[in-house]
Formats: sequence, structure tokens, C-alpha cells
Amino acid sequence: MSYDITIIGSGPGGYVAAIRCAQLGMKTALVEKYSTLGGTCLNVGCIPSKALLDSSEHFHNAEKTFKKHGIGLENLSVDLDTMIGRKDEVVKQTCDGIEFLMKKNKIDVHRGIGSFVDAKTIKVTAEDGSESTFSSEKTIIATGSKPANLPFINLDKERVITSTEALKLKEIPKHMIVIGGGVIGVELGSVYARLGAKVTVVEYLDSIIPTMDGTMGKELTKSLKKLGFKFSLSTKVTSVERDGDEVIVKGEDLKKGGEVELRGDYCLVSIGRSPYTKGLGLENVGVKLDDRGRVEVNENLQTSVPNIYAIGDVVKGAMLAHKAEEEGTFVAETVAGQKPHINYNLIPGVVYTWPEVAAVGQTEEQLKEAGRKYKKGAFPFKALGRARASMDIEGQVKVLADAETDEILGVHIIGPRAADMIAEAVVAMEYRASAEDISRMSHAHPTFTEALKEACLDATEKRPIHM
Repeated sequence: MSYDITIIGSGPGGYVAAIRCAQLGMKTALVEKYSTLGGTCLNVGCIPSKALLDSSEHFHNAEKTFKKHGIGLENLSVDLDTMIGRKDEVVKQTCDGIEFLMKKNKIDVHRGIGSFVDAKTIKVTAEDGSESTFSSEKTIIATGSKPANLPFINLDKERVITSTEALKLKEIPKHMIVIGGGVIGVELGSVYARLGAKVTVVEYLDSIIPTMDGTMGKELTKSLKKLGFKFSLSTKVTSVERDGDEVIVKGEDLKKGGEVELRGDYCLVSIGRSPYTKGLGLENVGVKLDDRGRVEVNENLQTSVPNIYAIGDVVKGAMLAHKAEEEGTFVAETVAGQKPHINYNLIPGVVYTWPEVAAVGQTEEQLKEAGRKYKKGAFPFKALGRARASMDIEGQVKVLADAETDEILGVHIIGPRAADMIAEAVVAMEYRASAEDISRMSHAHPTFTEALKEACLDATEKRPIHM
């Protein structure tokens, strides 16, 4: 059996690459070691976490805001089993959809661990230990990532857990200690805080979501505190111990000095993710890794072995599903002889808390560090009629533009539907729009996106209409 191209890993990068390769006329194989397709994102990441975020937000609103809307409820309660069950249904439907797309595009799916025998021979080891091999002219490594851990933490996956276990708890924690104030930590912390858990976030740096614009971290901290979150920032975790049903987390306060001790019934370790290359047999073909365990690639996402490519979490760059998708399409089209492009500066990032956080382009901190002259505009959601109508008045839109040309350099949003709103900024920046361009576009009223127009007015001429 032989193929034009094989993709190892069926996450968003892998399955999208497979579909695009098939569309371009290549005989395509997809190798996946788990029983379901979709990788981390669909099975234990993006999709299930959003399902639980939505369910918990419904409960939170029913408990906290429905009365204000004139809706009375009695005996409100959480059925966690049903909530988890609904999440599982969403995951199944989504994964089944990928199976359908593989059949539709005539892609052969091989179940098992894919590894290189040589540069053009792939071995698949099934769960029962049986092996099969086939040849492939080209291969794309799309094996993704796994939750990272600190060397002294024992992840028992019962009380000391990763994001995977946090998606299927049997009870609502009394006190969940979250190690890491990044996207995963604040999202899953939000799920259980809305359902009644006490949540404490321990973060090494002095801000949560530290890779995003500083204003976003400050604003999100305010919102999460209203939800009941506690924060221990600038704290270096030194030990995590389990004592029966209790978890004791100790750390060092990096600003004030002294020891920090927290006790809870669950500890979620969410300090990021690390690339997963185990079992690939890269040593058999000479594919090089960098000092962080990522597969080294050139500008065409080609590894040190010319007919082998790599995409997604396993290579450098942000670990985002949509980044992996773009790279999968990029490699497929490159192999087909086309001239695709990816502008990594314009891949948006999103935090699905409520309010949501979304951003594209440069942060204010990055512009300062680069010495670039810029101007900024901001507009609060509380000044919007649409936001007041839905009681979603927290947050703001922040626009950064070049001081001379007015070209938009970065857009940072914390507020309702920020995840959807950011697409307008991506389109604008892809076509190198100025802040004035957006300020002169008609935005439907009343909508949340009016805040982007107003922020652009503020950035361009300091003349927002409604502030």
C-alpha cells in the first residue's frame, strides 16, 4: 500500500491537512492512535471546555441575573452528571463529523501509533500490538501536545489533575487550586467558580493571561474577582502534596518573600502544554528537535528531512487549533505547488471566560519594547446600548495604531462576544486598514461591534461619539 501523503495525528491541524490534501488530488492517509478522531481540541480541549463553559454560564446567569430580567426561579440546582453528559454528546457529534469528512474525502484512516521506519515508510502499531506498514512519498507530523507539569508534582489524576480530568469531575470542588493563570486555568476555573466552587489561581508572573496585552490581564482579574476568584500572583510553587482528600500547595511569594500555603480538595495543574513526539521514531529518520522538544521546521514547515513536514503544537508558535489548521492547509498547498501564505501576526488569540478576551496583532508592551511610535484608543462596553440591554457592561475595546500612518497594529477586546468580534479586526488588519477606515464604516445599531468603531474613533481623532 502506498500514499502520496500521510498525516500522523488527527487534531485540527492533521484532519484539515488531510482534507486539503485530498481536495488537491493526493492519495491521503491519516494515522490516529486514539479510538476517536479530532485530537486534543475536539476530545479533551477546545470543544468540551466550551460546552462546560456554556452550561456553567447558564447556571450562573439563572442564579445571579435572571431575577433582574424579571425571571423567577425556585430550587435552582446543578446536575453535574447531566452537564458532563451533554458535554460528552457535543464531543461525540463533533468527532463523528470528522469521521464523516474522512469518508467523504476518501481518506484512509489507520488506527494506532504511527512511526517512521525510514523517511518514506510508516509503521502503524495498533492497540492490540499488531503492526502494519505502508509507503508514503510525504508525511506531515501533527501529533500535537500534552499538558506540561513541574518535575516535583505527582499528577495522580484524582485530586491533582490536568485539564483532561477537570472536564469529567464527579463533584463540584469545594476549593479548586489552579496552578497557572493562563488560558486553560482561568477557563476551567471559571466553570467551577460559576457552579459554586472556591477557586484560587497561583501564577508565577505578576498577571494572569500574561502573554496578552497587560490591560486585558488587569480587566479580566477584576471580572474574575467578582466571580469569587482569589489570586496569588508572583508566586513560585515549591510543592504539591496530597493528604487523603486534601491537597496542600506551598509556594514562595516572589515580591514580599515568605511562604504561601493553600489547602483545597482539588489542584488543577495548568502551566501550559509541551509538544508530543513520543513513539514517532524521529531518530530513525534524523528529524531534528529544538531545545524545547519541538520539531524544527523552515519557512515552509519542512523538517530537516525534506519530504517530512510538521505543523501545530509540535512546532514553534502559539498552541492554537486555528493556527494548526492554517498550517495544515499551508503544507497541503505547498506540496501541491501552490504559493500559500500565513501571517502569524494576524492569528487571533481568545480566552473563553465571561467576559471573553480576544486579541490580534501587537500588544502595547511589544510596541514599546520595539520602540515603535503608536497611538491608542479605547471604548468601554458600559457606554453601549446593546451591552446595557443584555447586562454585559464589563470590559473594553483597545485599538493600537501607527502614530504616523494610522495603520492598525493591534486590537485587544475584553467583553461580550469578543471571540466573534475579533474577526472584524483580523480582516481589517489583513488588508492593512487604518483606524480611520474602521471608524468610517457603518456598524449596525445596537451591536457590540460598535465598540470597535468607537475605539477606532478614539485612536484616530480622540472623538468617540458615545463617550
